Amino acid sequence: MVTITVVVAWLIVGDVGDAVNIGIVTNLLKTGTYYLYERTWDHITWGVSESGSGTR
Repeated sequence: MVTITVVVAWLIVGDVGDAVNIGIVTNLLKTGTYYLYERTWDHITWGVSESGSGTR
């Protein structure tokens, strides 16, 4: 995915260095967003019983 981002950025910006920087920053932002998203959902207890037992 980083390669695709860098290539598209390079085609738009026209500078390889800037395109690589865009690719790195974009990848870091996506990773950070994913981490925060998963941490947030880990704290939500909708539909989870307090005892942790299943429906058996």
